Amino acid sequence: MNWLIKRRTKPVFVNYVVLIALCGFALLPIYVLGINAFKTDAEIGQDSFALPAHFLLDNVTKAWTQGHFGRTMANSLILVAGTVLSIMVLGGMAAYSLARLNPPGSNVFMIYMLTLSSVPVWIYIIPLFILYKNLGLVNTRQGLVLLYIALNSPFAIFLLRSFMLTLPRDFEDAARVDGANEIQVLTKVIVPLVWPGFLTVGLVVALGVWNEFQLAYIFISTDDLLPVTTSYYAFRTRFGQDWALTSAGAFIMIAPVILIFLALQRRFIEGLTQGGIQA
Repeated sequence: MNWLIKRRTKPVFVNYVVLIALCGFALLPIYVLGINAFKTDAEIGQDSFALPAHFLLDNVTKAWTQGHFGRTMANSLILVAGTVLSIMVLGGMAAYSLARLNPPGSNVFMIYMLTLSSVPVWIYIIPLFILYKNLGLVNTRQGLVLLYIALNSPFAIFLLRSFMLTLPRDFEDAARVDGANEIQVLTKVIVPLVWPGFLTVGLVVALGVWNEFQLAYIFISTDDLLPVTTSYYAFRTRFGQDWALTSAGAFIMIAPVILIFLALQRRFIEGLTQGGIQA
């Protein structure tokens, strides 16, 4: 019995060591960013891993003002809200149709959608920009929201469809017997049962839109419409980079994301786990 206990505890110990190492590897950049946000450039140059001699709270204030975070955060929130709400509605209806209504060619459509979603957007970025310019969607929030919807919809539909396939059909059949139409079945039966999937999709899409930089900088050139990720350009100087303000700006940008993820991490992991049971 003793040899069996030792045999079982050894792999567990190794697993904990690996998890602690991975956790330290993930948290080290956040630690360095956090302490550098309250240092001077001289202290960062001397030792970026050491604690600051005096915590400079003025860095955060200067970064907020110089980076125009009040304006760029508001723009990012508009982009996130428009994208997430649109994907919730359109992706939910598409996933319900593919999972329950079985339209002709649904399997082929899923393969087609997942295949195209793996193609990098940079392959067709030039014709896409020309199309947006001809349609008058350059320098508009609506155009950027449409682009984010198109890029994130395959993931959302695939995950929500996976959730819906795991549900028994008894609840839907009972609702139809009571006279409910397909929209009522979706909104009053399916959505309450798969809301962890909608929450997971919302979090993943929101984080992706919040952190997106390149597409926003290509399709938006007006300062009043730029998202939060473009605020880092305000900390560039002629001969270098103000790393203290850059770190403070990054701290401002990731603080809301970390707080939201910590508050909803259990539901987020639960949603990803349940959604991967059946595809």
